[in-house]
Amino acid sequence: MLKIGLTGGIGSGKSTVSTLLTERGFEVIDADRIAREVVEPGQPALAELVETFGMDILHSDGTLNRGELARRAFVDAEHTELLNAITHPRIREETARRFAAAEEAGESSVIYDMPLLVDQGLQKSMDLTVVVDVDIDTRVSRLVSLRGLAEDDVRRRIAAQVSDEVRRTAADVIIDNNGTPAALAPQVDALVERIRAAEAAAAS
Repeated sequence: MLKIGLTGGIGSGKSTVSTLLTERGFEVIDADRIAREVVEPGQPALAELVETFGMDILHSDGTLNRGELARRAFVDAEHTELLNAITHPRIREETARRFAAAEEAGESSVIYDMPLLVDQGLQKSMDLTVVVDVDIDTRVSRLVSLRGLAEDDVRRRIAAQVSDEVRRTAADVIIDNNGTPAALAPQVDALVERIRAAEAAAAS
């Protein structure tokens, strides 16, 4: 089974590309979704986050207030690392379980939708690394206008990730999402052709 790493900085439109790949029949393992699941009420990671960052990161119903956690965790590299040390081991464990399940189900390839793929060096374990690339100012503008995030918060989050240059260097395929959504589809179709060719080669 081929492992296809899909990544991009916050606001790059990586999730849109992931959706297009799902529509084209690919199994997608979504690291963000797994990250949400491991901090649900009752999960050990949530208790550790409260102990580390304070009770104020919880809503009144006991669920995680992600905005407040982000404000506290992305203030500097030290606090970001505290967050990562709590959540990443749980995410890796669940991710490995889902890869194993996909292989057991007979999938020829799986898309691993992972924002921090290059940050954590996980591209080295992928058969193909796909980077969705958008310039920083465009990403900031989209996140402020479409998600209602504060510009300073967005720039802090971008600064907490590896640089676009490092991400591009790690890429086997770069999808340019600086343009319109309609410009994405042909690039995704070309990627699909490349994956299918790799599947055929692996099966021969």
